[in-house]
Amino acid sequence: MTLEIPEVVINRLPVYARALADLAARGETVVSSQALGELLDVTPAQIRKDLSYFGRFGKQGRGYNVQGLLHRLREILGIDRQWRLCLVGVGRLGQAIAEYGGFGPQGFHIVAAFDANPAVVGKHVGGVEVQDIARLDEYLAHNRVDIGIVAVPAAEAQDVVDRLVRGGIRAILNYAPVTAHVPPGVSIRHIDPVLAMQSMTYYIKRSEPAGAK
Repeated sequence: MTLEIPEVVINRLPVYARALADLAARGETVVSSQALGELLDVTPAQIRKDLSYFGRFGKQGRGYNVQGLLHRLREILGIDRQWRLCLVGVGRLGQAIAEYGGFGPQGFHIVAAFDANPAVVGKHVGGVEVQDIARLDEYLAHNRVDIGIVAVPAAEAQDVVDRLVRGGIRAILNYAPVTAHVPPGVSIRHIDPVLAMQSMTYYIKRSEPAGAK
């Protein structure tokens, strides 16, 4: 029987890996769960519990080997290899995504970009030529793509997601301001800064004096 690992645990692993990478870059060789927790505002018990899903790490009283734990987390997350990304939607947001320099060093490479706007098609962004979205299905049929990035208007998002799924993509990052649906076996993450800010205003409002506006 396969152990079901909570999604919230999976979401914390990249945070741990990034912190460990920073420690390694500073020459640190060992870190305790207490010290790691203080860096990330997570309790040491939570860190130990999260890691316990994947085996035994570190020794009581001695902490974790930074390089060893980082290497294992990279294996678990699959970020010890290169991943091919396809961007659909090259408006202002899409251009910013394509030109963001943080993907490559982490093994994520945008290998193709598509848009429906003739004024954009043929231009180069982030080192790739923007292709007509009419060619998306054909491209996916003949090229390996691991992750799809959707940065199109809300009304077009579901259709694009459906096309990516039919093309064999099993992981999608959706920046469109709408909840797109995928079949079982396909992972999708919705990135919407407006929703994030709206949840933050709840906490601001709760801390205000009664009746304040």
